[in-house]
Amino acid sequence: MRRAIEHVPVSQSDTSEVRGTVTLAFADRHRRRIRLMDDAGDAFLLDLPHAVRLGDGDKLRLVDGGVIVVRAAAEDVLTITCSGPIATAKMAWHIGNRHTPLQVLKDGRLRIIDDHVMRDMVQGLGGVVFAEVAPFDPLNGAYHGLGGGGHGHSHGNDHFEEPHDHDGHNHDHAHSHGHSHSHSHAHAHAHAHAIGEPHDH
Repeated sequence: MRRAIEHVPVSQSDTSEVRGTVTLAFADRHRRRIRLMDDAGDAFLLDLPHAVRLGDGDKLRLVDGGVIVVRAAAEDVLTITCSGPIATAKMAWHIGNRHTPLQVLKDGRLRIIDDHVMRDMVQGLGGVVFAEVAPFDPLNGAYHGLGGGGHGHSHGNDHFEEPHDHDGHNHDHAHSHGHSHSHSHAHAHAHAHAIGEPHDH
């Protein structure tokens, strides 16, 4: 079986031969070791040193040369339009304060995974929400090296991981199952709570 042992971010120049693509939903793109099928139906083993958030356009380097390109699958998302840049910045703050992965589109709109609670919050804050099916490729947080977006599922297990979604909610927080549950919960609340404001989660 082919084996992919290195993650090459889309931002890193790489001229390796492309030997396939693999299209994954957001919930399936935070991995360390798992058996996957590429888009042609051929199996390969993802076997990285640590868990990584795979972004659209990232590459997975194969042991025997060449790479497999990661593609973000189309899924149910909410695309958000605000009245202006200040309103957009405030909306992004509120979304981030709830530890929800967020994509900023090239036209300045925001995108999150479809969730009725978040939809109600966004509309309550004055945002216009458009439900659609589209690829979701959120920003990586300051903790990306620890597994991405705030916490990061760094499963140290050597068995093949199976997708799991915590009752349908994609929390994208990483446990580090090594098995002493070292939750990176010094998650340093990087979202500047204003003095005197309640910390609402």
